[in-house]
Amino acid sequence: MKVNVHDAKTRLSELQSRVEGGEEITIARAGTPVARLGPIREKAHERVAGTVKGKVRIEKDFDEPLPESILCEYEE
Repeated sequence: MKVNVHDAKTRLSELQSRVEGGEEITIARAGTPVARLGPIREKAHERVAGTVKGKVRIEKDFDEPLPESILCEYEE
């Protein structure tokens, strides 16, 4: 849903209820979006250190310079 700033100020309680229901509201000034109201989503889960131990391997040449054939792709 998109509303202008004036409508957002006068209908804040209604917009808050809609956001609590999961909707995102875009607030615009003169038709140009300037802000977004949205529900706060909880983090999926806390990261735990060491959960991929033994599953990731770094090759011995990991920090060696890249070949010229690849480097030339990044030059302007």
